[in-house]
Amino acid sequence: MKWNPDAEAAIQKVPFFVRKRVRARVAEEARQTGKSMVTLADVKASQKRFLSGMAAEVKGYQFDVCFGPSGCPHQIGSSESLAERIEQVLTSADLLAFLKSKGIADLKFHHELRVTMTHCPNACSQPQIKDIGIIAAALPAIGDEACSGCEACVTTCREAAIRLGPDGAQPLLSVDRCVACGQCIAVCPTGTLIEAARGYRVQLGGKLGRHPQLAIELPGIYPETAVIDIVADCIDIYKARSRRGERFGELITTQDTEQLARRYENVNLAPGKRFGR
Repeated sequence: MKWNPDAEAAIQKVPFFVRKRVRARVAEEARQTGKSMVTLADVKASQKRFLSGMAAEVKGYQFDVCFGPSGCPHQIGSSESLAERIEQVLTSADLLAFLKSKGIADLKFHHELRVTMTHCPNACSQPQIKDIGIIAAALPAIGDEACSGCEACVTTCREAAIRLGPDGAQPLLSVDRCVACGQCIAVCPTGTLIEAARGYRVQLGGKLGRHPQLAIELPGIYPETAVIDIVADCIDIYKARSRRGERFGELITTQDTEQLARRYENVNLAPGKRFGR
């Protein structure tokens, strides 16, 4: 479905967290009327119907995944199976029924639990401002193979977390700067740089609005099974404390994140490692 410039400009003004739904709905309604191009009038008509009937669109959660699997050069491995398992956990939690049980008269999208997954630290799906953010990670280490001194890793690293040693023979890693994007590993021609850990970073409690806050990150990198369990634990916290559909960031505490870190310490692939400082 094609969009004329005015329609495209109008859809970009829709809040980002519902833009995808609104865009799909506008295109479908235009298609049903036999149109091949969406106009500004179509956008306004669909948006009006969408806002007036928002409660019918609420499903209790929002789960977004970045476009990594569609060919993004920055993606770290494949996370399709994890995305499917997270969707299953969210669906089985029946969060819509939970929200309705709280007697909220007019459900809106901001009542939903928001979970997002991104396939690299570029974080296109904005995990830092979502209730639960999951970021693919590949942490580098120095292996046994000799370094050729090509400096491909130095040139690639945007964090300046890697440099060649004084003799130019071996790279040196600055672990405090590294965000575990894995790009240096990918470009190393000699195999000197290897993976110390591959998994996911987990961020909790981010939100926008009148009282915005960035998510708190659990230290380390977690395997897929642990990520699923952490999501389930967070849903339990949400259900236990939510009274009127508050954002998760208002419900989770520093003590909660510390308890979660301790609970999964035995499976943490990079215990104590903190990113983005």
